[in-house]
Amino acid sequence: MTLKVLERERGDWAVLQVSGEMDLVTSPAVRQHVHDAVADGRRSLVLDLGEVRFCDSSGVGVLIAARRLMRSCQGRLRLILPAQGAVEGSHVNRVLAALGVRRLFEVYPDIASATTDSADPLSA
Repeated sequence: MTLKVLERERGDWAVLQVSGEMDLVTSPAVRQHVHDAVADGRRSLVLDLGEVRFCDSSGVGVLIAARRLMRSCQGRLRLILPAQGAVEGSHVNRVLAALGVRRLFEVYPDIASATTDSADPLSA
């Protein structure tokens, strides 16, 4: 399966909707989209990962690097990892939890809550 990244805006937020597989071959594309958003002056970024079917350590590394980049420019990064995302639940959510890094991210169930400042993130 290939990786697709669709970009859109929602208010002050740049939303990158990622679908497919995030692995050694495809995850650099996500990294590039994040860097492009920051280069365009975007400081509020949502990564919608609800349709990611597979994520290996390369994909996790991209997420951690994106978090580091957004923090370095005083930006905000939010992830969408719905409890029932993809087909059997969010694969990325399970991978991040298994690796013990899920707590590093602000996670929301959908775009509406991720792009609303008053919404609270899901607990880790």
